[in-house]
Amino acid sequence: MGSVTSFTEPTQASLREARLDAAAELLPDHGHRGLRMAGVAARAGVSRQTVYHEFGSKAALTQAVALRTAAEFLDGVRLRFENAESLPAGIRDAVVYTIEPARESRLVAAALGTEAGEGLLPLLTSRGEPILTAAVELETRHYLKLVPQLSAESATLPTETVVRLSLSHLVLPTHSAAEAAEAVVAVVTPAIDLFVHNGVTAKGQS
Repeated sequence: MGSVTSFTEPTQASLREARLDAAAELLPDHGHRGLRMAGVAARAGVSRQTVYHEFGSKAALTQAVALRTAAEFLDGVRLRFENAESLPAGIRDAVVYTIEPARESRLVAAALGTEAGEGLLPLLTSRGEPILTAAVELETRHYLKLVPQLSAESATLPTETVVRLSLSHLVLPTHSAAEAAEAVVAVVTPAIDLFVHNGVTAKGQS
């Protein structure tokens, strides 16, 4: 007897991913301003109303793409810290990982360097608070694992500094990812040592 091919109905999550994929493919060429919900719907093989029902607005769809892209980067950052032998090594590897894949991403490249990407850049910077918050929370947990002497308060300031410096090097790429990582480690490591040895918190309390 021949084998019977089974078909699995797509889940709501997989359908959402397909629509996000469609938007991510269109955004590098069209940017946020030029993106059309009808174009996303056509590429995803659904109706325009379906896309609106799922995301509510073009801005929400673009933000969802940005957050998904950030989540993928954060998962990679998590793995770098989990495999690091020390906190400076983890910071160095995380900064390199953050910058290198981002520079190779068509979506991030569009946000940073093309006219079409003008509407995307705020999602990484001035309106990127959810991304910044998620990155800081993730890295703070790993700082505390690698350096148990740190308090949660004292870990937050260097963590946020590393994240903001990484984004700065990404937005204004004047150095290689490795050079940027070394510079970030050189700036942040002395502060972490100070917090550890003197018991200084992020608010300057001892």
